[in-house]
Amino acid sequence: MRCRLNCGACCIAPSITSFIPGMPEGKPAGVRCIHLTIDNSCQLFNTEERPDVCQLFLAEVDICGESREKALETLRWLEEKTVKDVQ
Repeated sequence: MRCRLNCGACCIAPSITSFIPGMPEGKPAGVRCIHLTIDNSCQLFNTEERPDVCQLFLAEVDICGESREKALETLRWLEEKTVKDVQ
């Protein structure tokens, strides 16, 4: 599956604990990455500055579903489930 245009769910819903240029501590869940444009495109896509965690994320039907809303819902659920399992 290819990334859905105007989605950006993976740049909003999950927390990222590793360094992101301009966000050295990463980002909390539900916070837009500062590199996400108004049309929900990644400014760092296809650049060397793009963090490994972002490069390793692959759009999958099971995660991204059929819409941006479904992707946000699934990623929020996974984030919540992961946090509960860690605590």
